[in-house]
Amino acid sequence: MTSQEYAYARLRHSLMIGAIAPGRAITIRGLVEALEVSPTPVREALRRLSSEHAVTVLENRRIMVPEMNGRRFEELVALRCTLECHAAERALPYISEPLIDDLSRIDARIDEALNVPDHETSVLLNQRFHTGIYSAHPEQIVMPMVESLWLQLGPFQRIAANYVGDYYRVDRHQEILKALRNRDPIALTMAVEADIRDGVGRLGREAMRRILGSEPSHDAA
Repeated sequence: MTSQEYAYARLRHSLMIGAIAPGRAITIRGLVEALEVSPTPVREALRRLSSEHAVTVLENRRIMVPEMNGRRFEELVALRCTLECHAAERALPYISEPLIDDLSRIDARIDEALNVPDHETSVLLNQRFHTGIYSAHPEQIVMPMVESLWLQLGPFQRIAANYVGDYYRVDRHQEILKALRNRDPIALTMAVEADIRDGVGRLGREAMRRILGSEPSHDAA
């Protein structure tokens, strides 16, 4: 792995798991020290993440994880539902029984991580579960768009997860697996959308105001 790939992978991982809060400003110097690389790979990683809308480059050359608001959150969730339901339905004809068995094992590991709880592991395994489905389509081109949405929602979802007491009250992954085994496209898209919305997608406007109001912006050197 080159230093550029390393810097990008580390920063992308941090955003995916919500290790950097929305509205938090970061500096190239701080990232260079944290990652122990030169400024050039950090700048290139930030350029790539900016093109994915995961970070915003400010006029003073500081970088910020975009702040979240109710309208932006609703738009991101709606786009996730649209793209991921499309991706799941298109992938269905290519889903094999061995792949479904693999997905079932991933879901069991997600349950274990949620019971600990281990937010980082559960998020990464959840993404692996969904990627396994969507990527079964040999000609899929949707994953970069889906991953961009995951990147944009990741910082906020870690905060919001603390306010969602009934997260995974219904195991939507089991519904997805059942729909895959039954080759039922309608049940599959319904289960995928329910899985997205049953996380933080069902947060009401009042809950959004409480969460957003409780998280002040921070600067990171």
